[in-house]
Formats: sequence, C-alpha cells, structure tokens
Amino acid sequence: MELMKSSIKAILENIVCAEEYLDEDAINEFEDIIMTSKNVFVTGAGRSGLAAKAFAMRLMHLGISSYVVGETISPAIYDDDCIIAISGSGETNTIVSAARIAKNRGSKVLAVTSYPESTLGQLADGYLLVKGRTKKEVDDQNYMKRQIYGNYTSLTPLGTAFELTTLVFLDAIVSELMEKMHQTESDLKSRHTVLE
Repeated sequence: MELMKSSIKAILENIVCAEEYLDEDAINEFEDIIMTSKNVFVTGAGRSGLAAKAFAMRLMHLGISSYVVGETISPAIYDDDCIIAISGSGETNTIVSAARIAKNRGSKVLAVTSYPESTLGQLADGYLLVKGRTKKEVDDQNYMKRQIYGNYTSLTPLGTAFELTTLVFLDAIVSELMEKMHQTESDLKSRHTVLE
C-alpha cells in the first residue's frame, strides 16, 4: 500500500510541477493552429494514443473537426489541416512518420513531447513541452545517478508520468479553447447529448 501511495504522489507531483515549464507563447501558438485548421488529426502510440483519442473527442465536443490517424473514417490530410503528434521521446517511428507525411502534404505539425530537440520536435510548427519519464530517460547515462540521489521516477510505470500529464495538459488546452471560442459548458453538453 505504501508503494501505491508513493506512486500516486510521484504522478501528482509531476503534474503539479508541469506549471513551471509552461510557455505562454508556445501554448498560444498551439491553440491558434488548432483553431485555424480545417481538420485536426491526432496520433500517438500506446497509452499516448489513448490520450490523443481523448483529446480528439474533446475537440469534437467543441465543434472542431477532429480525427484519429489510422481510424477507418479518417480522411486524407491537406495543407489547411494540422496533426497533433504525441511522443514522449519524440522518436517513436510511427508517430514521426505520420508527422513527416503530414508535413510533406503541407499541413501544420504540433508536437506534444518531453524532447523538443527530437526528430518530432524538429518537424513541428509548434509544440507543447510535457515532462515525464520516457523510454529515452531510462536509457540515458544519468539514470543511475538520479536513482542514487533519491529521484525515484521508477515509482511510476514507464511513460505514466508523461501520459497522464499530457492528458491533463490537453484538457487544460480545451478549457482555454472554450474561452477563446466563446463556448460554455452547456454548449459542450448540448453537442455531446446530440451525439449520444
């Protein structure tokens, strides 16, 4: 039970500390690209993909045309669209490939990553920096040093801190989009009810 409590605390601390690295200009650019795109595509692998799907649903509730890459109803991407690619390491092959294809078709690329200097980050027109333990971090040369000094990121299963912080960040983006688009909670509820 103590390990579970410590794990919950580590996850929550990662989310709370996320405020420290929020960049207002980057967030505004991220939101502006979403609002000016004809269609918004989202992609992520594994649990990052689940966070992407949750965000696509939130965008749809806002009245924004959104699609999940790889779903059967997803149309082709064009230059007036954007893709939001989620990868903690910024090096996940399928995600980088999808971003590269979208970029080659002229669409905007938005990255959600812990590593803006990564391949995905370099492709991006805008990014949301989300800190969290990633596969890349486990393999880096400072991992043992962090463990010795008591930075027990291993209390959270691989990727959990990134994925959950991403989910929270993207929900917070929805709140800002609601305000910018002059939408209310009742607007979302009515749109959600019609879709059920």
